[in-house]
Amino acid sequence: MRRITFMDNLKETIIKERESILLVKNEIQKKIVGQEDMINKILIGILTGNHILLEGLPGLAKSLTVNTLAQTLGLKFSRIQFTPDLLPSDIIGTEIYNEKTGEFYIKKGPLFANIVLADEINRAPAKVQSALLEAMQEKQITIAHETFKLESPFIVLATQNPIEQDGTYPLPEAQQDRFLMKVKIEYPNRDEEREMLRLLTSPNDFEHIEINTILNKEKIENLKKIIKHIHIDDKLMDYILNIIFKTRESNEYIECGASPRASIALVVSAKASAFLEGREYVTPTDIKKVIFDVLRHRIILNYEAEADGKSIEDIIVDIMEQVELP
Repeated sequence: MRRITFMDNLKETIIKERESILLVKNEIQKKIVGQEDMINKILIGILTGNHILLEGLPGLAKSLTVNTLAQTLGLKFSRIQFTPDLLPSDIIGTEIYNEKTGEFYIKKGPLFANIVLADEINRAPAKVQSALLEAMQEKQITIAHETFKLESPFIVLATQNPIEQDGTYPLPEAQQDRFLMKVKIEYPNRDEEREMLRLLTSPNDFEHIEINTILNKEKIENLKKIIKHIHIDDKLMDYILNIIFKTRESNEYIECGASPRASIALVVSAKASAFLEGREYVTPTDIKKVIFDVLRHRIILNYEAEADGKSIEDIIVDIMEQVELP
């Protein structure tokens, strides 16, 4: 008799397994007011095993959201505060000499974790950024000629401030391509900020709000397998390719179009978006929900765009209007 697997009834499996993600959201909302889009995009990164870059002004709960989420996942979590004096060995680890034994041993750095919060990544110099991004790409770290495979999952959630220039080292566009998404964090609306004031100024001890662990490594790996089986129609696949290839055509504002990583990222992100909605198939809406976050750091604009006041979002909208929706 054939063994029945979750793929025999994908829709019911997705509806059932999605409940755990709703529980994760409930836990996060104990400390985070609003910011649903940011939370969804971070969850897409977790559910697909990919890295996310969060860009926003100070005080928009970027770091707090990542910290709170990590508590719900049952994974090893590490936070690195990036500063101008940081060295690569501070994050990957180093070889240390033991005077008592006369031998060298490896002291592993904070990158040896499942979830890494790279706080203010644009404050560290290029060598440190390169060490982090190499680990993100290769999923391994080399210390003193010895290579260590990073434990799966390994996900970097990086934050950066878009307005400060002094003492910052902006990530090169080619290195940003390693992030599945670049998510722009917006101000909360008035009602959300009012609720935030109530939460943070109430007699209750905000710092000691209990966050329950909902998922674990095995559960996350299972969710990743389910998401891979979500169906995307060939017409939607062609729609994604048409958009990506449109970025590479001659354009008065685009200096460099999106890489093949963008095509993969759009498909992967759209599938995860469908899962968050409890569906076993991708719709055009799923693609629209993630397209700006997937493409905004993968299209390089020229000086003509800056002179005409064109933002990357403007260019993406223009391209979408030119590509026929199936």
